[in-house]
Amino acid sequence: MMENGWEGVQVLDQEPINNKDDQFAVDKSFARTFDTEEGKKVLDYLVSKTLNQPTWLPGGDHTFGYAREGQNSIIREIQIRIERAKQ
Repeated sequence: MMENGWEGVQVLDQEPINNKDDQFAVDKSFARTFDTEEGKKVLDYLVSKTLNQPTWLPGGDHTFGYAREGQNSIIREIQIRIERAKQ
């Protein structure tokens, strides 16, 4: 039986990354992944499909903008991690 409300939310077993060294290791993994020729192509494609597109158009459902900003935030997260790894 499925529970309603917050009781129905399943928590992932993975612990959040709080250790600075572990965080940097993840950042480096992002940087290495997207530093390859293929990785750069993929990131360019993702940027073209998200950040370079409008999040909402006049007359459209405003909730579409919220979903699109969620997509944009994922790409921004990747970009931030790559930049952090380079520092």
